[in-house]
Amino acid sequence: MNSVDVTMTLVVGGLFTAGFHLMLQRSLMRIVFGFILLGHGTNLLLLVVGGSPGRPPVLDGEETAPTADPLPQAMALTAIVITFGLTVFLVALAYRSWRLSGHDEVRDDVEDRRIGTARERARNEPGPEHDAHGTTNGGNR
Repeated sequence: MNSVDVTMTLVVGGLFTAGFHLMLQRSLMRIVFGFILLGHGTNLLLLVVGGSPGRPPVLDGEETAPTADPLPQAMALTAIVITFGLTVFLVALAYRSWRLSGHDEVRDDVEDRRIGTARERARNEPGPEHDAHGTTNGGNR
């Protein structure tokens, strides 16, 4: 493994780490920036996995050297287009949220929290198979 592979591996790992960290924040713009970093990390990962560069995939004459695999470049181009489209969509959602609420911070969902506390209460309440002390009423002990 040469130093270029190690460097690119560290760069890809750093981009994924920073991207995931930003996506776990409450600010919508940080989430968008995290998504952008994940997209760049994915593009670099696809190009690193493609291997070292070779000759062009289309040759005029006889084949004397190994040719480059065009699939990683095609997948990276597709990933760029998908990342761009989703980034524009996320920026539009963040802008709309900012226009409606005046800030870009994601707040807790009150209904989700209510359902979670109801589920927690139901889990902690003793059912018909438990008595007041939490022991099972089914067997003779």
